[in-house]
Amino acid sequence: MVPLSVAWDDIGGLVDAHERFLAGSLVESDVRDSVLDSWKRCRSVGLEPHRLLVRYTEDVSLDERFRHAADPVLADLTSSFADASMTIALCDGQGRMVERLGGDRQLRDRLDAVRFAPGFDASESVVGTNGVGTALAERGPVYIAGREHFADCLQPFACAGAPVRDPLSGRIEAVLDITCLRDQGDPAMVRMVREAARSIEARLLEQAGLRERALLAAYRRADGHAGAWPGQPDGLRPDLDGGALGRIDMAVLRAKAEELIASPNRTLDDVTLPSGRTATLLRRQVTGAAGETGVAVEARVLGGPRLRHADVASAPAETGIPAAPAGEGRLGPAVRRPAGSPVTRSTPAPQAPATTPATTPATTPATTPATTPATTPGTTPATTPATTPATTPDGEPAGAEGWLLLVGEPGVGRLAMLARRRLELLHDASVRIGTTLDVTRTAEELAEVTVPRFADFVAVDLPDSVLRGEEPEALGGRTALRRVAIRAVRKQPHNLYEVGDTVEYVPSTPQARSLETRQSVIEPVLTEADGWIAQDPERLTPVLEAGIHSLITVPLRARGTTLGVVSFYRSLQPDSYEDDDLSLAQELVGRAAICIDNARRYTREHNTALALQRSLLPRGRSEQSAVEVAYRYLPAQAGVGGDWFDVIPLSGARVALVVGDVVGHGLHAAATMGRLRTAVHNFCSLDLSPDDLLTHLDDLVGRLDRGEGWAAENSPDSGIVGATCLYAVYDPVSRRCTLTRAGHPLPAVVAPDGSVEFLDLPACPPLGLGGMPFETVELELAEGSRLVLYTDGLVEDRHRDIDAGLDDLRAVLAGADRSPEDTCEAVLDALLPARPGDDVALLVARTHSLGADRVAQWDLPSDPAVVSRSRAAVTAQLAEWGLEELTFTTELIASELVTNAIRHATGPVQLRLLRDRALICEVSDGSGTSPRLRRAQSTDEGGRGLFLVAQLTERWGTRYTPDGKVIWTEQPLPGRCR
Repeated sequence: MVPLSVAWDDIGGLVDAHERFLAGSLVESDVRDSVLDSWKRCRSVGLEPHRLLVRYTEDVSLDERFRHAADPVLADLTSSFADASMTIALCDGQGRMVERLGGDRQLRDRLDAVRFAPGFDASESVVGTNGVGTALAERGPVYIAGREHFADCLQPFACAGAPVRDPLSGRIEAVLDITCLRDQGDPAMVRMVREAARSIEARLLEQAGLRERALLAAYRRADGHAGAWPGQPDGLRPDLDGGALGRIDMAVLRAKAEELIASPNRTLDDVTLPSGRTATLLRRQVTGAAGETGVAVEARVLGGPRLRHADVASAPAETGIPAAPAGEGRLGPAVRRPAGSPVTRSTPAPQAPATTPATTPATTPATTPATTPATTPGTTPATTPATTPATTPDGEPAGAEGWLLLVGEPGVGRLAMLARRRLELLHDASVRIGTTLDVTRTAEELAEVTVPRFADFVAVDLPDSVLRGEEPEALGGRTALRRVAIRAVRKQPHNLYEVGDTVEYVPSTPQARSLETRQSVIEPVLTEADGWIAQDPERLTPVLEAGIHSLITVPLRARGTTLGVVSFYRSLQPDSYEDDDLSLAQELVGRAAICIDNARRYTREHNTALALQRSLLPRGRSEQSAVEVAYRYLPAQAGVGGDWFDVIPLSGARVALVVGDVVGHGLHAAATMGRLRTAVHNFCSLDLSPDDLLTHLDDLVGRLDRGEGWAAENSPDSGIVGATCLYAVYDPVSRRCTLTRAGHPLPAVVAPDGSVEFLDLPACPPLGLGGMPFETVELELAEGSRLVLYTDGLVEDRHRDIDAGLDDLRAVLAGADRSPEDTCEAVLDALLPARPGDDVALLVARTHSLGADRVAQWDLPSDPAVVSRSRAAVTAQLAEWGLEELTFTTELIASELVTNAIRHATGPVQLRLLRDRALICEVSDGSGTSPRLRRAQSTDEGGRGLFLVAQLTERWGTRYTPDGKVIWTEQPLPGRCR
């Protein structure tokens, strides 16, 4: 370790931003995003800008293959900088410098002073923000100038770095860096270093192509076809059973051949093709003239070409292959299946006898390896059989020879197999992630898709605000997250928190760094990740001992918002995570993040609509004694709708029962439902009859459709407001119930003996259509009857018609001695689906009656002298009920109302007292004229009667009947009498 300490050098505005960043202030508007992310990473690992400890390693080098590709590019780049004071640094995949080229003496001396020299570590976790380390961390080209360097000692320089990847594996093999003094820096350096890195990658790919062609030439020479390439007919011979192989069959064969190339311990594989035929694949070693080693895969289809072992097939296994001529390749022996060894198909193919190479006809055109199509880098296909003799020595039919399918290197075959599996995983993820609009379930789907195919343990952590559908705050170290999903190949021991646990990551952990920098973090060797272990050494040490060895953390980001973090661990899979795995993890999490954000937004809107709807629905119990009620409301899975119910006390101890349904779902339906429910309350306060009330409600819905006189905007919420309604009024004195409906399902009445009847109400159109009168039905209900009102979501859905739903409802309702609460539970348990597609409102009311001992009624003649007798009758009745405290006020109320009826009305007059939850006094007459409360002048002799009535009562009003009207008042009962 070499300590470095350089004095602070003020170079401009970034100095202030750097100081404020170190002090914990926000500097997002002053610093580039990539630089700020790098500063955050440096801070999380505990770097100090004024003091660095730089590691030195002797004999840092890159393999000969890479140097062979890079040296010409570096030489050209160095010559282009001959007149400029710039150095070119080549570092390995860990950020350690291998070589430094170019630059004048002054620049080299200054770089030596800060230990930016061969053998020293330039990774970001060691020296902070710089061209080498930040390019490795960002996994892409970067440009860093002056104070953008995290360390004080590097601020005099400007640098541009770019990673160099293996073109086949995608792994970062090295980092190329160009450095100069800050004053000479130019962002165009990024383009130069990126082009140089691409040139090296192109030369690496060219090397792979040369090795492929060498292996193919070796196979051809050893197989007896050095002079000409075997014939290439378009398909199998037409006289063979089954005809030519199709494109799908060939794709399956190539995929299996790639797996066989990547499997060093396998020799044979039997493949069932989509066409129904069976193919046998043979894996054979190939050695090129220059020592290249690879694998050739031959194929034979039953009923078509058989495996051809060439000359070497007749050689004993122990003797191997005769040596090829000097300068030519060698083909390894065909390894035969051991006796009794299993294969992947039920009927093993017969072994091919030893044959001599077939002679290529003169009419068959020769092709060169360069023209042979290749589907995967590192594997060269040659998928057509050679011409064969009519019969084989053992008498089997013609076409018994095999053909070369693929030639490639085992490492490249492994990469092709992994690439195919990654594509399959991405496809499965696109299908299986996001099947619901539930945040937790979507997180679980991500974990289920990736274990065990990509990881052995997956954890998804989200803040509680996301689970509630809210916008999350800025996430970082020490942010409280909730573990919402876990998936593991084995349950114990993982010790990595359980579902529902609160997790607060310390700043040094990869998870905290991902949240703070909004970038993925890979820890290939977890035992070396001190920042991860610092989270909880006591908990995490056993995790390492259990075999977890590699980690990738990816922030869940969607639409510019960080929603949480996903951690992928490996334990049973021996391979550590690499760059391709990181890209795959980012793609998987990116898709899941969009689905989680969609679910979060849906949750927010659903909760908002649900809160609005619940605030508009009744809460608690209605204060009335006419019926005992129970109710249920269940929103649909797709969103809240416009179903509603109500129990509204009316005058005369009566009660109104209402159930309605607004078409549609969402906020618009809920808001419309609230408006209709409020309107019903207002109409009930006018004591309208059921048919008049629905007529007024129908007119209101029509006006809502027309925009209530305003020019309607063309918006998603505009359009027809459809609604249905069922309205019933029950009188406990007469036990009469009056019902009417507007397009609503029929109500059910359960008699005290348990029999069920659906009331045959006249079919009236839904609300809003207008032009049609609403008809009513009146019936008498026995005390203890249950009146069941509901919306269509209870008895009708996509999988059940309404007749079947009504039959099911009848069966559930049948039975005596069941309370309304028990009735609600039984109905929902029997009829409600697991995931209802529509919301459901259910109202069950068991009727009571007001006994004759609680009702007093007198018919009075139209004679003013009867007023005194009415007062005496009221006094006597109140004394019988024990309500002497209300005698004075009730006498005054009855006297005033009877006097007004005799003086101003016509027809018979009736006085009635009801003792319910309140003392009700009613006076009816045959007139349709309603009294009006007015303020009397000081000189007026009358006009104060109704004013006194209003002051002495809790409520008063007028309701109209077919024969006239009723003036009613209510007085609260004394506390001891309630």
